[in-house]
Amino acid sequence: METQYEDEEEDARLIICSHLCMAQNEKAGNYFGGKKVGRRKKLDGAVCTNLLMLPPPFLEVEATMTQSHLAPSFTPSKPLKETQFSAFNSPKRVSFRNFAFKTLKCSLSTLSEPSQLELKSNNKPLPAEVSRTIMELATVGTLSTLSQEGQPLGIGVRFAVDSEGTPMLSLNAANKNFSFDARSSLHVQLTQSGLRTPQCTLQGSLNKPEDRVLMKRLNSLWKKRFGEDVNEDFIYIVAVEKVLQMEDFQEDGVWVTSLDYKNAQPDPLRDCAENLVDEINTNNMEDITRFCNVYVDLDFQVLEAKMIWVDRLGFDMRLCSCEKGIFEVRIPFPREVTDEKGAKSTFNCMSQMAWEVEKNFNAPDFEKVKHLKHIKS
Repeated sequence: METQYEDEEEDARLIICSHLCMAQNEKAGNYFGGKKVGRRKKLDGAVCTNLLMLPPPFLEVEATMTQSHLAPSFTPSKPLKETQFSAFNSPKRVSFRNFAFKTLKCSLSTLSEPSQLELKSNNKPLPAEVSRTIMELATVGTLSTLSQEGQPLGIGVRFAVDSEGTPMLSLNAANKNFSFDARSSLHVQLTQSGLRTPQCTLQGSLNKPEDRVLMKRLNSLWKKRFGEDVNEDFIYIVAVEKVLQMEDFQEDGVWVTSLDYKNAQPDPLRDCAENLVDEINTNNMEDITRFCNVYVDLDFQVLEAKMIWVDRLGFDMRLCSCEKGIFEVRIPFPREVTDEKGAKSTFNCMSQMAWEVEKNFNAPDFEKVKHLKHIKS
């Protein structure tokens, strides 16, 4: 008889451990076309710790587990159907009341920080970081200097940048000596979701590098960016003295010093940001609208919402209202993210939190975003 109980007890442990892993993997999934972000012991940047609703057989033994193995949960969101857990529907039922249940040692990853969503106040990259990101993503710009007649002249050029953001250009034989004056500027802009065009203008001097080691390194940078060799006779660099960064057309610019520009780092999400924004705008419009209603303090109804861009600290959205026009709003992440998986995990958890607040399962325990920028038509 003892052997039978031991076997049943072992079966029960395996069933419940399987259920916990199933719930954890379900929670670690994302909303992006039904694909998995990947198994994670801890959701990068995650803030929600609520568990999925457990079926009735598990509830009878859950109370005997030590609370250190389970995160304090919010009110469950969408219940799972019993048929989703085949282990509890098998012909061989396990009696949970015929033996003393031991504490299980399978655990779910939890966060050490408080569960509430804390929207950071310092939630935007610095202008120097934005400029560095633009220069990393863009490949063409407008070089402006003086012609041989002393008149201003701007031409389109391709460029690559080194680790400090210094641009190198390849001028052709017709214009490589078109200026008597080394003073010049390079204007570069980046279109985001067709809604905004951040831009930067680098002021400095146009110089011909003479060092052979530097020339070899510049040639390598060019080949890495464009997949082709460059004629060393046509290579020039812009020695940056200061940078004017603008968020969009008709916006006031911010001047950035050369030192701040060189010391800044481009955003870690820059290479995946455009695809991530397109994916969210295509597949998660309901979440985007819900974000406006839950995380932003609005006094009007949102007719349409669209994500503009995402970076390590949060994302920007464009809101349309019949009554008051068009606005742009910044919604910060609860904490900084460093890669695409972290951004997706954080977005998923913010979506879950917003859904629970909208359905009145949880009261909002965060301060809503109050700053909206009106966009002139």
